Amino acid sequence: MSNPNDTTNATGRKPLPEAQSAGIAPEGAPREAPQQSATARSVARPFPAKAPIQNVSELARASVRPLPSSPASETRSAPQPIPVKPVPASVPAKPVPARTPAMPPAGPAQTPPIRPTVATSYARRRHWFLLLTFLLLVVLPGAFWGWYLWTRAQDQYVSTVGFSVHKEELSPAVDLLGGLAPLTGAAGASDTDVLYEYIRSQDMVERIDAELDLRSRFSRDWPQDFIFAFDPKGHVEDLTDYWQWQVKVLYDTSSNLITLNVHAFSPEDAQRIAAAAFQASSDKINALSAIARDDATRLAKTELEAARDAVTQSRQAMTQFRMRTMIVDPEADLTSQMGVLTGLQTQLAEALVAHDVLTETAKPDDHRVIKSQQRIDALRNLIETERGKFGQQGKGPDGESYSQLVAEYEKLMVDREFAEGTYRTARVAYETALAEARRKSRYLAAHIEPKVAQSSVVPNRPWLLVVGLGLLLSVWSILALIYYSIRDRV
Repeated sequence: MSNPNDTTNATGRKPLPEAQSAGIAPEGAPREAPQQSATARSVARPFPAKAPIQNVSELARASVRPLPSSPASETRSAPQPIPVKPVPASVPAKPVPARTPAMPPAGPAQTPPIRPTVATSYARRRHWFLLLTFLLLVVLPGAFWGWYLWTRAQDQYVSTVGFSVHKEELSPAVDLLGGLAPLTGAAGASDTDVLYEYIRSQDMVERIDAELDLRSRFSRDWPQDFIFAFDPKGHVEDLTDYWQWQVKVLYDTSSNLITLNVHAFSPEDAQRIAAAAFQASSDKINALSAIARDDATRLAKTELEAARDAVTQSRQAMTQFRMRTMIVDPEADLTSQMGVLTGLQTQLAEALVAHDVLTETAKPDDHRVIKSQQRIDALRNLIETERGKFGQQGKGPDGESYSQLVAEYEKLMVDREFAEGTYRTARVAYETALAEARRKSRYLAAHIEPKVAQSSVVPNRPWLLVVGLGLLLSVWSILALIYYSIRDRV
């Protein structure tokens, strides 16, 4: 008969902890023990868990282990254990991994397993390849770049000139159309923008090259300094590109100030090139001002010339009329003719009065009456003749009537007066446009005069060396990343 407190099963092995946690009691234990074990498990775990599936051999070994009995169960008679058929030794039992409990059981702390140490690493072929490419792409080019900067690159000097475009534009005291100017919206490019593009253009380069021979001044240190000096065999386009590299144009759009930093291989060359660039810019501004003045006065000048031609033609027509009619002023001649007619009419009136008085005292056949009547008839004939000159039947100096002469003269007078009035208006408009154009004239004012440099500040060798090394290192890093990405995918 087996002892209830003995923990050895029939096979001579101790039961596994999983059998105890599963609540499998050996034969002879009281029935209350499984309920007490389940209560203990419910206290140990926050929620019930399923018992792990165990092997038959383990269940057999765990069934013979007695559970701790309570005092009440000791008073009862212990039942006999149920014999269990042992598992043959030839069939090995498959171990089932134990379920990790939710709460760690009370007991001594378990030491974590020690991982194996990493094996010693050695340099491989790809590492030597990266080192070789680093030497070829970064170290050697960087060393050559530093050697070139400190041994071959020549010192350059900088001359600075600053200027701005000024406009002498004064608004008149009374400007009726001045309020409409912002509404037109016809504003074009400013003179400063045009000047900025002109300084960087090929026209500026060709002009200064013709004056100072830029090729010889920029290629003085060629081929020793073949990076910073100009190749004298280059074309004008290459010289323009080199000019934009040597002449830095700084344009402040807020204040419309332009600053030129001219680089050259001698202080005198830098100062001369800066002065020549300023003079060329001033000439360009003057040319733009002249063009604007011509544009402003072109229409007024055209109208003035047309009015002058009209006046000339009208006066020539009047001269031809006077030469043809032999009358300087038909109005004055007509006035004299009217005076003659008035005098004749006065004499006729006096003769009629005298004839009436004479006929009252003398006989009709008296020679005085006859003579008086003859005088009256002569005056009447003269009056009719003078009146005929003003009608269609009358004849002027060339067989024309005075009415036709006066009509032609009045037409010529109207044409001449209209032409003279148009000419006076065009003359005033032209003078006004010319004064307005002069009032809006532009000129270039320098606020920084070009000076001769005392020391060289270009090239900045440390900065250029750092920039070169940074670019080389960036290129090498990108190539290394590309190599490793391709290697990982292959």
